[in-house]
Amino acid sequence: MARNRFNSSTAQGEELNKVKISKKTLKTAAQLFLYLKPYRWKFITGLVILFLTSVSGLAFPALLGAMIDSAKGEPKDWIIPTSINTIGILAFILLFAQSLLSFFRIRFFVEVSEKTLADIRRDTYFKLITLPMNFFANRRVGELNSRLSADLSQIQDTLTTTLAEMIRQLILLAGGVILLIIVSPHLTLFNLMVLPLIVVAAVIFGRTIRNISRQAQDRLADSNIIVEETLQGISNVKAFANEAYEARRYDNSLREVVKIAMKGATYRGGFASFIIFCLFGAIVAVIWYGSILVQSGELSVGNLTTYILYSMFVGAAMGTFPELYANIQKSLGSSERVLEILNEHSEPVSIVPSENATRQIIKGDLEFKNVKFHYPSRPDVQVLQGLSFTAAAGEKVAIVGASGAGKSTIASLILRFYMPQHGYVLFDGQSSDEYALTDIRNQVAIVPQDVLLFGGSIRENILYGKLDANENDMIEAARKANAHNFIANLPEGYDTLVGERGIKLSGGQRQRIAIARALLKDPAILILDEATSSLDSESERLVQEALEELMKNRTSIIIAHRLSTIREADKIIVVDKGVVCESGSHEELLKNDKGLYRYLSRLQFDV
Repeated sequence: MARNRFNSSTAQGEELNKVKISKKTLKTAAQLFLYLKPYRWKFITGLVILFLTSVSGLAFPALLGAMIDSAKGEPKDWIIPTSINTIGILAFILLFAQSLLSFFRIRFFVEVSEKTLADIRRDTYFKLITLPMNFFANRRVGELNSRLSADLSQIQDTLTTTLAEMIRQLILLAGGVILLIIVSPHLTLFNLMVLPLIVVAAVIFGRTIRNISRQAQDRLADSNIIVEETLQGISNVKAFANEAYEARRYDNSLREVVKIAMKGATYRGGFASFIIFCLFGAIVAVIWYGSILVQSGELSVGNLTTYILYSMFVGAAMGTFPELYANIQKSLGSSERVLEILNEHSEPVSIVPSENATRQIIKGDLEFKNVKFHYPSRPDVQVLQGLSFTAAAGEKVAIVGASGAGKSTIASLILRFYMPQHGYVLFDGQSSDEYALTDIRNQVAIVPQDVLLFGGSIRENILYGKLDANENDMIEAARKANAHNFIANLPEGYDTLVGERGIKLSGGQRQRIAIARALLKDPAILILDEATSSLDSESERLVQEALEELMKNRTSIIIAHRLSTIREADKIIVVDKGVVCESGSHEELLKNDKGLYRYLSRLQFDV
C-alpha cells in the first residue's frame, strides 16, 4: 500500500532489519516515547481527532444504504433521517467535518513527529560526538550515519504515518465487524465460515513464498560475489586464461537463481489465483446470499449495499495489516539501534561548557610513568609495556622507533583518547585524570601526517583552532605558518572552499593550514605526528619553517620516521616493543654503536 509522506524524511536506500515484536522490544522502544512528553497534548489531540475521523468514516456506508432505502420508499426505522435530501446534506456535512479534522490530524502528527525526531537526532548526534575513541574504532562511519538517517527516518514514518494508520485500521476493522453483525448476522456468519480457510491458506502460502524468496536472494548474492571477485582479480583471471571457467561459473549460478525464481513464481501464481478466487468468490457469494435475503424480505437493498461497503472496509483494513506490521517491526529494530547509541557511556565532556568553570592551566611539563597500555578492541596485544619518559616545559622531544613500536599510541594517550591500564600520564606533575578532559584537549594540539580539513572554507578550517579568534589573529597565524601567501593568491582568498577532506588543496597546503590552526590555538603541548613525511622538498621546507615557528616556547612531541627532521631536538627517545630503549641527543645516541638509533641512522644516512 503506497503511503504519502508529509514530513522531511527521505527514502531509505536499504532494507532495514526487522525484529520480532515482543514485550522486550516494545519496552525498549517505549524509551523513545519519552521524547513525546513535551508535545504530548498535541499528540493526544491528534489521536482524538484520528478516532473521530475513523468513527465518522464508518457512518458513510450506513448513510448511503439509508439513501437507497429511502429512494425505494423503505426508510430505516432508526436515527438516520428518512429524507433523501437530508441524508445527502448530512453526508456532505460529515465529509466536510472529516476533511477539516483530517487536516488538523496530519498537521499535529507531523509537528509532533518532526519536533520529536529533531530532539532524538540532536541527542543521538550529541551522544556520538562525546563517545570515546574506542567506540569509533569498532564501528564504521557508514553504519553510524545510517542510524542518524535511515533508522531515524523509519521511526519518523512510524510516528507520522504507521502508528496513526494502525490505529485507524484497527478502529475500522473492529467497528466494521460490529456493524456487519448489526446489519446482517446471517451474512456475517456466512462470511466467518469462509474466512478461516483464507487465513490458513495465506499463512501457509506466505511462509513458503518468503522462504523461496530468501533462497533466491541468497543465490543472487552468490552470483554477485562471483562478479565482484572476478572484476577485482581480473588480472589473475586473464593471466591464467580462466575467462571460460568464470563465465561458466557465473552462468551456473544464474541458472540456480532462475530455477528458484520459477519455483517461487509457481507458488505466487497459485496463491494469487487462490486469493482472487476467494476474494471475488466471497463478494459474489455475499451478493448472491444477500439477494436471496432481500428476495425473502429479511434484508433491504440499502442494508445489502451497506453490508457490502462495510465488507470492503473490513477487507481493506485486513489487507493493510501485513505492511503495517512489517513497518512496526522495522521501527522496533531501528529503535534498538538508536537506543544502543543513546545508552553508551560518554566521555566526561560537556556540549554546553559552563562559562564560570575554572580552567586548569597546563604549563607544559609532561611525563609518562611506567605506562602499560593495550587497545580495548585488542586486549591480547600489549602496545606499551612500562614506558617512561619526561619532557620539560618548552622542550623539543622526538620519539622514534620502528612501525608498531607505540609512537602514535603515545600521542593518543597525551590527548586522552584512551586511558592507560597501568601507570600514569602526568601534566605538570599531576595525573591526567585530575584534569578536566576539555582542559587537556584545549591545551594540546596535534598536526598529523594525514591532515583532515573540513569541507568548508580555509577561514573556517583555521578558525577551528580557536572559534572566537578575530580576523587579524587568524591572518597572523597563517603568516607564521607560511600559508598566507598562497591563500592570498587564491581567487576567493580565505573564503576558498577546500572540498571534502581538503581535496582541492595540495598536501603541503593542507599541512600549513593545519599548522596555522594549531598556532591559533596556542597550545602548551604540541604533537607533530610525521608532519612532513609525505611532502616534496619545497613543501617540506615551507612546512618545516612553519613548524619551527609553531614549536617556539612550547613543549613539542615530535613523532618521526625520518631522522633528518629531529636532529635539533633537545631529547630523542627511542621506543622499541613498547618501552624506551634509549634516550639522549642526536650526537649522544650516535656514539652508541650497538644502539637502535645508530642502526636506524645507518639505514637512512649510511652514517
